[in-house]
Amino acid sequence: MLNALAKAFAQLGDPKVRRVLLISIGLTILGYIGLVAGLSFGLGAVQATDIAWLDTVIDWAAGGAVVVVALLFFPALVTLVSGLFLDGVADAVDARHYSDLGAPRPIPLSETVISTLQFTLITVGLNILALPLYLLVPGVSLIAFYALNGYLIGREFFELAAHRRMDRASALALRRQRRGRLWVLGAAIAFLTTIPFLNLLVPVIGTAAMVHMVEALRRSSPGMLRG
Repeated sequence: MLNALAKAFAQLGDPKVRRVLLISIGLTILGYIGLVAGLSFGLGAVQATDIAWLDTVIDWAAGGAVVVVALLFFPALVTLVSGLFLDGVADAVDARHYSDLGAPRPIPLSETVISTLQFTLITVGLNILALPLYLLVPGVSLIAFYALNGYLIGREFFELAAHRRMDRASALALRRQRRGRLWVLGAAIAFLTTIPFLNLLVPVIGTAAMVHMVEALRRSSPGMLRG
C-alpha cells in the first residue's frame, strides 16, 4: 500500500499526469464550491427566529456545519472526478512502470459513466445515513468515516482500475481474495481527502496508487495475469 502511494506521488511531475492533475484540481474545486453553495442554500432556507443574537449564533453554526458536511461528502466528489480521468492517469502509469503490458481493454465511456455515477450515489447515500454517527458520537466519528469510505473508495477505485486488465469475474474473485489490502488502501485515500489542499490531488493520487495495487495483486495471484 505504501509503495503504491509512494509511486503515485512520485509521478505527479510527469507531464502526462500534470495536465490531467490540473484539470482534476479545477473540477474538484468547482465541485466543492458547488457542494458548499448547495448546502448553504439549503440551510439558508431554514426559518430564522427573529431574535438577533440567536440568529447570529445560528448563522455561525450553519456556516461551520456547511464546511464540515461538505468535507464529509468529499469522498463522493473524489469518486466522481476520478472516474472522469481514470484512463489518462492509468495510461501514464502504464507507460512509466508497466510498458511490458499490452494495450488495456477498451472500456466504453457509457460503462465508466454509469459505474461512476452509481458508486457516487451509493457513497452519498451511505454517508447521509452515517451523518448522525459522524456528528454526534465524538471519538467514533473519524473511525467510522475512514472505515466506511475506505471500503467504498477501495472498491470503486479497484473496479475502475482492474477492469482495464481483467474480465469482471476475475476482478471480482481478486477483490474478494484481497479485500483487506484494498480496504487499507481505500482508507488511506479516504484519510487524504480530509487533509486540506492535499485532498485536491486525491483523484489522481488514488487512481495511480490503485493501478499499482492492481498490478501488484495480479502478479502475486496465480491465474490473474491475463490482459
